[in-house]
Amino acid sequence: MSVSVYYSARRAQPLTGTESTAVEHVLATRAQSFPYADEEGLYLYDGDEGEGADENGEILAGSTKLPTDPDRWIPVTAHVLDSVTALRRAVGGAQWHVHLDDVDVPWDEGEGYVLSGLRDGALDDALDG
Repeated sequence: MSVSVYYSARRAQPLTGTESTAVEHVLATRAQSFPYADEEGLYLYDGDEGEGADENGEILAGSTKLPTDPDRWIPVTAHVLDSVTALRRAVGGAQWHVHLDDVDVPWDEGEGYVLSGLRDGALDDALDG
């Protein structure tokens, strides 16, 4: 059974040129730092890189299938959530929805998108042991 992170942003106004450039920059830089070449990284659906809002006001949307290997799950999930945090900070005034299948991922103004315990070393130790 696979688990994915889904992310979307909605607002009435389409992305500006500056925002489109910022989104492209986030996609490029986060792809370079992705921890595993053979896993799925940040992925925006076709037409969501600088296009106008759709009929529902959606300006960005994408998803990432998470690995099934527990040793890879934490680094990939953390990287994807950090990437979506960077996207949110690059695109102002939008209503974001980020969820792990049917569980919403909370937004923290200081930390961005985080899951409780994700960056806790005890979780890594528990998975290793």
